[in-house]
Amino acid sequence: MKTPSQTVGPYYTIGLVRDRGDQSRLADDGIPLVGTLFDGQGEPISDGLIEAWDAAGGRWGRSGTDADGRFALRVPADASHVEVYVFARGLLRHQWTRIYLDDPGDDPVLGSVDPSRRGTLIAQRESDGLRFDIHMQGDDATVFFVH
Repeated sequence: MKTPSQTVGPYYTIGLVRDRGDQSRLADDGIPLVGTLFDGQGEPISDGLIEAWDAAGGRWGRSGTDADGRFALRVPADASHVEVYVFARGLLRHQWTRIYLDDPGDDPVLGSVDPSRRGTLIAQRESDGLRFDIHMQGDDATVFFVH
């Protein structure tokens, strides 16, 4: 007999409730961070959930993805990075990564990542904020950490 931890069925939910108000602000006066969540074939994931945690400031926020896989957060301007947890269909356990908001300098965690893969953890500056796309698999896969 299979248990819920061994299978994902139509009864499984990640607990995203979209009508509880805006939970996307880690900081009211922060920087807008937008991105798209992609699956292994490069298709947007329309029913994902991104949670972000600023450990230094003790701030948390979340954003569901829209029909085009887009998410939006407002991150603290003074943070060097935020921890990110990705929830999506087919995942029995969330995936954990980091988004570096600025030049991380000699960060030991980023330094432990293969130099050719470090770029998958660094947000790109745009005129109105930051952009960070998350790729679950494939050639452009975001680096995820074991937890």
